[in-house]
Amino acid sequence: MKKTLKKAYKWSNSWTGTVVIVLFVIFFIAQAFRIPSGSMKDSLLIGDHLFAKKFAYGISMPHIPFLEVSIMPWSNKLRLFDGDKPKHGDIVIFRYPKNIKQHFVKRCVALPGDELFVANKNLFVHFKEGDDWMKKNYAKFEIAIFQDKLWVKNPYMKAHPGIHHDPNVVNDGRYPMPIFFMSPVKVPKDMYFMMGDNRDHSNDSRFWGPVPYDNIEGTPWFIYFSIDENWVIRWDRMGKTPAELEQPPYIEKAREERIEEDKKYHGLT
Repeated sequence: MKKTLKKAYKWSNSWTGTVVIVLFVIFFIAQAFRIPSGSMKDSLLIGDHLFAKKFAYGISMPHIPFLEVSIMPWSNKLRLFDGDKPKHGDIVIFRYPKNIKQHFVKRCVALPGDELFVANKNLFVHFKEGDDWMKKNYAKFEIAIFQDKLWVKNPYMKAHPGIHHDPNVVNDGRYPMPIFFMSPVKVPKDMYFMMGDNRDHSNDSRFWGPVPYDNIEGTPWFIYFSIDENWVIRWDRMGKTPAELEQPPYIEKAREERIEEDKKYHGLT
């Protein structure tokens, strides 16, 4: 046993062992991602570098980093083994259905069997569990009646304060209609409806449809580095999980910065 452990230790310190161990970690445990856009403000910011928990929803097909080439190029499978499925409100990292080499980070707002629509920017969800379940579990939320069903209005905003709307984005013909109104849709089997927390500045399922389970890669684990557009390091965000960043003072600071950025974007300063 001692001899075997010594050989394993020696192998792990070799170039071959190091490469194999690193690839194993990247493929199955944790992979580094950078937030490139503002679609998840105020929860996740541009310049946040995070580790994704790769095993959160089963095991996706390993791809060679940077090249995004499958280790099984003869197969078009995106998943090795099924596991847990995303839950309502989870932040999910997935492969963009229209370009699987590109990763997106969004919040899961509807599961298979759920129905949803958008009216005046507000998200309404009819959960597959039915009206009685919604009355019991969302008693403190505003509930609307439409098409003889109950719909919960904005069911995630209380638990996730990073979700917001830009008051400067108005329905004047300059912005895509799904931001303001989207007809009711039912999420198909093994599909998940994703939306960005920065609701009026997010390219998400409202525009290109739900995400297949096979495309899902994992969930953000924690921030290991963060830097803003002015190359100022955000020391206070390092080591924090998404759940921790939703708490004050982090969410309040992110909100203040975003409001100032929105003013500049709309030419209000």
